[in-house]
Amino acid sequence: MEISLLLSTGFLHGISSLFHLISSLVSFLWLCLLPRGHPKDTPLPPGSMGWPYIGETLKLYTENPNTFFSNRQKGYGDIFKTHILGCPCIMISSPEAAKIVLVSQANLFKPTYPPSKEKMIGPEAIFFHQGEYHSRLKRLVQSSFLPAALRGSVSEIEKIVLRILPSWEDTTINTLKEMKKYAFDVAMLSAFGGGSDLEIQGIKQLYHSLEKGYNSMPFNLPGTPFRKAMTARKLLNETLRKVIEKRRQSEKQSGGLLGVLLGSKDQKLNHLSDSQVADNIIGVIFAAHDTTASVLTWILKYLHDNPEVLEAVTSEQEKIRQQIIEDDRELTWDDTRKMALTSRVIQETLRTASILSFTFREAVQDVELQGYLIPKGWKVLPLFRSIHHCADFFPQPEKFDPSRFEVPPRPNTYMPFGNGVHSCPGSELAKLEMLILLHHLTTVYRWKVEGDEDGIQYGPFPVPKRGLPLKIKRKAQEENLKSGLKISSG
Repeated sequence: MEISLLLSTGFLHGISSLFHLISSLVSFLWLCLLPRGHPKDTPLPPGSMGWPYIGETLKLYTENPNTFFSNRQKGYGDIFKTHILGCPCIMISSPEAAKIVLVSQANLFKPTYPPSKEKMIGPEAIFFHQGEYHSRLKRLVQSSFLPAALRGSVSEIEKIVLRILPSWEDTTINTLKEMKKYAFDVAMLSAFGGGSDLEIQGIKQLYHSLEKGYNSMPFNLPGTPFRKAMTARKLLNETLRKVIEKRRQSEKQSGGLLGVLLGSKDQKLNHLSDSQVADNIIGVIFAAHDTTASVLTWILKYLHDNPEVLEAVTSEQEKIRQQIIEDDRELTWDDTRKMALTSRVIQETLRTASILSFTFREAVQDVELQGYLIPKGWKVLPLFRSIHHCADFFPQPEKFDPSRFEVPPRPNTYMPFGNGVHSCPGSELAKLEMLILLHHLTTVYRWKVEGDEDGIQYGPFPVPKRGLPLKIKRKAQEENLKSGLKISSG
């Protein structure tokens, strides 16, 4: 995570005692200001609020998330309090509590992010709402990502894959960076369709500036990543408005989510406003970009480290490729439905890596949960990572074992895309772009991790160190022909 006002280690040690004293005072004041009317024996969950304002943000985004969560679970149990990104929070790590917050009593916990996140994505994005407006938006977004809509995207996504793979040949790539490029291209395709407006080309650079400050501390000071990101967000909004205006004036509003949003009318025949359209386009790009790239990076890491799984996946994909060649056609949606083992590899990667460690909710009123008080306005974070790594639900949780998904997991124990009405509507698109890339990568190429450094970096999503440097080589022609495959030039 980028923090522009980092303090020296010595200085931190020198003032840590003072910070903890102030933190205790702040926590005491919070307790004094809690809403009245609750029984005196309904306590806040146990836990530490960390330093004033900063709370435990630095620890959360720089430690191994497994360590951060497990240490607090051992000390406080499955529900505990903390303070991150300027917000008092309650973290929960049991399937039963997660179901209450996300499904059965979801009306008591509205979707939310810290104010800095809302400012960067846009306050009218689908993530920050519930009720009628959210339902309308979700129907529109889902209509772009249902199988019927995605069927027509297979060919376009495959073109992106065949364009980028040759550029990786005989070189060492930073896997995370390359996967971000790929996921961004797919996200732009899903958001704007196949258009090539000059304004759309300019969105990429602005988005990257915004992305750099997304997980920084919200210090709105000159030179900070947050200030630079907010400047980029303003320019991005202006650029999107130009695209929206041009599409509105066009008889054909083109494809992608943008076309769906622009063509939508409510019961009173009102269109979405420009700001509503812009915020939701940016939101979809955020949701479809970084997380997908991180998952793809881990997939290649796990396949590299588990050669027997890689061999089985390759065999599955070669059979499909052989049929495509015999039929003299391109990859289709129906082909991707035959990738059972590859799909289980994706499922296991989503569990093991748990890119989304948690999600944000906010209590809309004082709520009692499992004997503890959650005050109105406090953030509530179901910890997907902790649930995914619980041995009670997934034996030997640290082991990469796709076969565990031959049997459906217990309800509410596997939530890589969230749960309930606010679960990710783009999950099928994410899986599809992973399957298409893996199809071509496993049938035509080999890869090897460069260097012997192992480990994880956090920024903020956990990814292999140094972005997983890979040496990509095209398989020998004889090897491909032996399998009945043609080597595509892309």
